[in-house]
Amino acid sequence: MRFLPVSLTTILVELADLDETLALFASLSAEPIDGVEETVPAARTLMIRFRPDTISAERLANALSRRDLSVRPEPSDKLVEIPVRYDGEDLDDVARLTGMTVEEVIRRHTESEFTVAFCGFAPGFGYLAGGDPALTVPRRQSPRTRIPPGSVALAGAFSGVYPQASPGGWQIIGTTPEKMWDIDREPGALFQPGYRVRFYDMRKRQAPTEVSPHAPTATRLDQAIEDAPHFKILTAALPACFQDHGRFGQTGQGVSASGALDQSAFRAANRIVGNPAGTACIEITLGGFSFQSNARAVIGITGAPCPITVSAAGNVIAHTTYQPISIEPGDIVTLGNPTAGMRSYLAVRGGFEVAPVLGSAATDTLAVVGPALVRTGTILGLANNSRGLASVSLDELPAIEFPSAPDIVTLDIVFGPRTDWFTDKGLETLTGQVWQVTPQSNRIGVRLLGETPVERKDSAELPSEGTATGAIQIPHNGQPVLFLADHPLTGGYPVIAAVAEHHLDLAGQLPINAKIRFRPIAPFAEISTETTI
Repeated sequence: MRFLPVSLTTILVELADLDETLALFASLSAEPIDGVEETVPAARTLMIRFRPDTISAERLANALSRRDLSVRPEPSDKLVEIPVRYDGEDLDDVARLTGMTVEEVIRRHTESEFTVAFCGFAPGFGYLAGGDPALTVPRRQSPRTRIPPGSVALAGAFSGVYPQASPGGWQIIGTTPEKMWDIDREPGALFQPGYRVRFYDMRKRQAPTEVSPHAPTATRLDQAIEDAPHFKILTAALPACFQDHGRFGQTGQGVSASGALDQSAFRAANRIVGNPAGTACIEITLGGFSFQSNARAVIGITGAPCPITVSAAGNVIAHTTYQPISIEPGDIVTLGNPTAGMRSYLAVRGGFEVAPVLGSAATDTLAVVGPALVRTGTILGLANNSRGLASVSLDELPAIEFPSAPDIVTLDIVFGPRTDWFTDKGLETLTGQVWQVTPQSNRIGVRLLGETPVERKDSAELPSEGTATGAIQIPHNGQPVLFLADHPLTGGYPVIAAVAEHHLDLAGQLPINAKIRFRPIAPFAEISTETTI
């Protein structure tokens, strides 16, 4: 095993192959290590997030190195059969790469029995192992910007099915009508780790007609009664979204945590109005947001400093962030554009009436999991939940200095796990050059642009492995992507470093055109298994 740093709270365990990875994952599932929060298996790595106050990275590595990897998990008795129309755009290319005819590719694919090794990339995306080795093909040189849902594809030794429209670089050989991810199904992902999977050709066998067991349940947002306490959104220049601490414990279905990008501002918003910690708030990007209340309420707005006004009976009263604001029925609250930062947080005393999805009210914009986006015309029901309420807080202050576009923001980074995939010049470029935040940035990640791309040692293909919030991934063009909370669970480009946890809130507030300088807080080094008492 190799133990590589990912961040101050996460390590990557590199193993010999998929079998060893799954053996270690099964061992940790059967006998957990105290202090381990979450594990993300991949092709030949296991990413492990831990609590440093309970166990150090060195002690964790030591405990992992003692695990027996010879015991293989028992195969599941669950078999999933997937109907396929073998009409994929890359089917001819796969035949050429493998030296087969198209019919031979289809025959070998349908005669293989796969196992769901792990889930990642997107909810319901299962990495299927155990297929015919002759079907091993590389990813496409130029990934597509949009792959339709239900696309059946190959990459490396894996097969998979894209559960939703997304970018991707796998070779598409067909399509299936099966719904790979359905939040109303239990479990939501059709593929679960350990399940066996077979594909069959729809030209030769009829697929069963799907009968929906029930109609989707409407949410409170869709059916708010006009006289119930609510906020009606009058203006939302950009869609806002519900956020909370995040959705943990769902990595087995390919679902990452999501959650508020500025956690300190999110927590402060709830303290201002006296809500229990973790109560869902509204995350608002770049202001331009207004709503009218039909009820008396106390709100708090934190995060990016922006002008706030309350219009009541012809009077317009200005307010500031980080203070409780009392509003009456008919009042209109308006948030202007922030003078610095990117995101503001709106909390209401007693909370919003919003149903959690997989244990959280966070909206994951990549996975499309969680409550609907908040747009102009949305009705936000007020829960008025008095349980656990505390006094309002009058002494809250921002935890960070919010950056503006002309600023050069310094972000501390931890090198790893794939720092050794880059040349010395590439490392110097990453840390010595100023990077600019581009307009293509969002909750998934901050796309950066620098004068000189980061140089790799070679163009080798990295097997998919877990990624963490704050990871700095380097795609083929050498321009970094800094992953934020809605990042994919696994990725196929090398991660050169990660933003230290104490600067993640700052990263979540970077406005477009802001400049970044990365500052390493320690040299790259593998984690030792030696421990001291």
